[in-house]
Amino acid sequence: MTLIGLSTASVYPESTAHAFGWAASVGYDAVEVMVGIDALSQQVSAVKQLSDHHEMPICAVHAPCLLFTQRVWGTDPWGKLERSAEMAQEVGADVVVVHPPFRWQKEYAAGFVDGIAALEASTGIAFAVENMYPWRASSRRGMEMYLPGWDPSTESYANTTIDLSHAAIARSDVVAMADRMGSSLRHIHLTDGSGSAKDEHLVPGRGVMRAERFLRHLADIEFSGHVVLEINTRRCSTRAERETDLRESLEFAREHLGAVTP
Repeated sequence: MTLIGLSTASVYPESTAHAFGWAASVGYDAVEVMVGIDALSQQVSAVKQLSDHHEMPICAVHAPCLLFTQRVWGTDPWGKLERSAEMAQEVGADVVVVHPPFRWQKEYAAGFVDGIAALEASTGIAFAVENMYPWRASSRRGMEMYLPGWDPSTESYANTTIDLSHAAIARSDVVAMADRMGSSLRHIHLTDGSGSAKDEHLVPGRGVMRAERFLRHLADIEFSGHVVLEINTRRCSTRAERETDLRESLEFAREHLGAVTP
């Protein structure tokens, strides 16, 4: 059965601890921990305690590979991935989500595909490489900022992630991308986007990505990985507004994926 999880990033600027509380109260199946600037998200013991306290499994760990987390867990990118795998092993997650290297990380990028395969072999954890997007301003042509590229379906990764907000910026057909990925598709960041140059992470159904069509495609191909809601609720001015967005996102996923409440 496909687990429908909540990314801890979905409740920012609230904390990782709040995210576990939200996931439990709204009725999500699991949590994806975004390792970020919240110090608690970097501590294995604290994350495990939250999981135990809320009886909320952790399905995935998102490695700290964003621009604003460049110094989280040091500056060595391989060291970050090793620590992410260690956290995943300790908390019972089977996936580490990772972005492709930035183009200025040339040494890291040169050995990235083989290095990811080696990490999977040595740790037993799936490193699901996430689709990114060309950087662009307005509607102008984008600039390639990732190596070996922003689209993991063009490489030989054993495990991959599709993020619908990133696909909206790249103007990618996510069903076609899923077909190219085939059996390597392991993880989904369910969200939405308007097609602008901004990484919006809208509630699914509020953008142009036809997220319902994508979920039905996943059901048709009997997708057995994780579907994690990674939405932006930072503009919510009240807890009631945030709860509405989190609940609507979960109900959308269950309705169109055909999932049932465990």
